[in-house]
Formats: sequence, C-alpha cells, structure tokens
Amino acid sequence: MELKFKLCTLSNLHQLRLISEQTFVTAFEKDNDPIDFKKYIEQAFASLKIKNELLNPESEFYFAYKNDEVVGYFKLNVGEAQSELKYEYSIELERIYVLERYQGMGYGEQFLQHIKYIAKNSSKDILWLGVWQKNKRAIRFYERHGFYKFDTHPYFIGSDKQTDWLMRFNLSTL
Repeated sequence: MELKFKLCTLSNLHQLRLISEQTFVTAFEKDNDPIDFKKYIEQAFASLKIKNELLNPESEFYFAYKNDEVVGYFKLNVGEAQSELKYEYSIELERIYVLERYQGMGYGEQFLQHIKYIAKNSSKDILWLGVWQKNKRAIRFYERHGFYKFDTHPYFIGSDKQTDWLMRFNLSTL
C-alpha cells in the first residue's frame, strides 16, 4: 500500500513527541543502561525541545500515513540544523522510524524513496545520516539503498559514548 507523507506543524507537537519517544524506546532501550537511557529520553524528547525543532526553518518533520494511521516519521535538516556536515549542498536524514507493528512491510523503502525525492528537489547533492554501528539491520538497509559509510562520530546516550557510522547517498545517481 502506498504511503502518504505530510509535513508536521506545531499542531502535531503532542503526537510527534509521543511517536518520537515510542519508536526510539522500542529500537534502543534494551541495548542501553536504564539510567542513562531514561535521562536521554527525558532530554531528547521533551516537548519544548521538539517544539523548537518544529519551529526551526532548517528542519522538517514528516508523518507517513497508511490511510489515516501514522506508521512512522522522519526528520530532515539543512544548513546549520545539520549535526555534522553543514554543507549548503547536503541534507541530513536525522531520524527515520517506522512503528514496530508496521516494520517488515516495505514501508522503510517508501520512506527512503520519498526522502530522496525531497532531497533531490531541494537541489541538494548529498543525503546523509548517522546510524549506530551496532544497528547492523539498519546499516544493511541503507547499503541496499545506495548509502555508503564515509566517517564516524560519537553519539552519547547519557554518559555512554557510542559510535555512529556516517553514511551518504549521492543524489546525482537518481
């Protein structure tokens, strides 16, 4: 089934905060120290933080819908909102999450197709992301879709220093 994508606005703040926290907890809670993880969740998904991200003109959140149900979301950053590269010609895919009950149905591929479409139509040359080096399933997914590792950076869950692979997709290949 074809998904529909809709840009989030402030009216989506509550739902976006809930789905952001829910998908992150489902994906990573079991692999992290409970105290560090709880502290991270409280900071990363606080309503005020999500509100400020929604208000940032260099960031965009999108919900993906199957009929009228949200199946997941993603976040894109350009310019100074990017966590690393900050090139005028790059766009960061900071978050991409499909709710657990919808995983394995091909929706991730539809997400990436739409994200690549947005990036290409934004006159960007590079789409890039960070993915936890231990998330082998996600790494294989991105590699199948043309991304390749170009660097690493630290990512902290509380005091736990983890390593993200930085992966990129050259939009000129589209």
